[in-house]
Amino acid sequence: MKLAELVGERLVIGIPGTKITPKIVSHFKELNAGGLILYRINFDSPPQLKRLIADLEEALGRKLLVTADHEGGRVIMFRDGITVFPDNLAVGGAGKIDYARKQGEIEAKELRRLGIDVNLAPVLDVLTDAYSPNIGIRSYGCDWRLVAKMGAARIAGMQQGGLSACAKHFPGKGHAPVDAHLGLPVIQSTWQEMEEVHLQPFVQAIQTGVDLVMSSHPYYPKLDSDPQKIATFSRRIIYDYLRCELNFTGIIASDDLEMGAIAAICPIGEAGILAARAGHDLLLVCHDLKAQKEVYYRLLDAYKSKQLPLKELEESVARINRLKLKREKRFEGGEPFAEKEGAILAEIICRESVQVITDERKLIPMQSGEKRIGVIFPQFSYFDSKIMVENEVLHEKEFIRNEFKKFGINPDIQIVSIEPADEEIQQAVNLSKNSDLTILFCFDAHLYPSNQKLLDSIQDSAKELVVDLLRDPYDAASIKAGVACLTDFGWRACQIKAAIGKICSAAS
Repeated sequence: MKLAELVGERLVIGIPGTKITPKIVSHFKELNAGGLILYRINFDSPPQLKRLIADLEEALGRKLLVTADHEGGRVIMFRDGITVFPDNLAVGGAGKIDYARKQGEIEAKELRRLGIDVNLAPVLDVLTDAYSPNIGIRSYGCDWRLVAKMGAARIAGMQQGGLSACAKHFPGKGHAPVDAHLGLPVIQSTWQEMEEVHLQPFVQAIQTGVDLVMSSHPYYPKLDSDPQKIATFSRRIIYDYLRCELNFTGIIASDDLEMGAIAAICPIGEAGILAARAGHDLLLVCHDLKAQKEVYYRLLDAYKSKQLPLKELEESVARINRLKLKREKRFEGGEPFAEKEGAILAEIICRESVQVITDERKLIPMQSGEKRIGVIFPQFSYFDSKIMVENEVLHEKEFIRNEFKKFGINPDIQIVSIEPADEEIQQAVNLSKNSDLTILFCFDAHLYPSNQKLLDSIQDSAKELVVDLLRDPYDAASIKAGVACLTDFGWRACQIKAAIGKICSAAS
């Protein structure tokens, strides 16, 4: 391979749209890019996705490493041909390690049929008592032993089925106080604290034989005191510790270099050099074509000028090529479809993980009788252009009506914006005043002030109130006395259905 080709092999890049254009082909050829990451914006249907991958590889005349974030729950890119599993915190809440293994086995079958080589999952970050704005329900929980066992089981299930797994976010950021997409998290943990808790799931993943480990962008001043050396740029953390001390022989991938935490430190071209120097094999530049070019050409110049060692570049590419050889066939297993047992497993996990947090007045489950029920539910279709929203959830009012109908209940329903205006809040208050029992599906009041206002207003106005916390359960701190509160650890259809089942089970 020529130097330009070696450098390009390290890049995993995203592209716009659902079709391959001459501009995209030219871009891949210019950068010699070896990897593709797929997002919601790239997906219309399984046949379309297969055509996109096949057209790109045919135009390039070479095989790519095709990756996707398919964590489960809120981080899923594809709407069809796959099982929509709940978030990891729901799987952890159900508590059965075998569920994680079976999930991995099902994901392997489904994603390989779509043409995916690498699932950038599972998340192995361990939660703590500190609020986690970005990890939250993406984690299996606060017990590192559970996180480690769940992660290892899912990794084994995926990889035995021919799909490479990626343990993330090394060395562990379940206690990061800031979302790295938006800014620079600073984590004050010592090596001892990290080794006792946060690193343990990664150790077990490596022992399980995980193909990839992904780092992330927090700054750990007690692990590497250089203020410029966030984990992504720290050779002490990435090469010395992960590669040498933990003896990880697989692929080390960066998280997306376009994130806000990187921008807070340096330009993205420089970030590519620093991440390579730290010991990464794959560099993810996921969205902006200009940023992708900047990383490529800065890396190329750095190797030409011997600013970076050619030997380590060759070693990285050798590891990448070994991984590609594991995935010689594209679209293994026939035409895409969602495994029947996947939906069954997802339903079981959701049902077993729904948790009643408080219910002083014994409102859950609802008692049968002639009650006027009011339901307030978020407009999740707002997210559809950027985040995968299931077809049935896109039609919010119809979805909610159908689910309550299963229990013989015909509620009055109001759909509110993700960030409701004052007029919507007042309408919701009026609904709650006119209802004997109000059910509020609450979406992150701690993140959205308007949702906090909605929650407070409904708590003050409702005669009887049940609040289901969708997504992170941190809003439990805002629940007032006498209000029943439960969480399903997410807002996927299977999770919402499980919560409704919990609320209504005595009314059926």
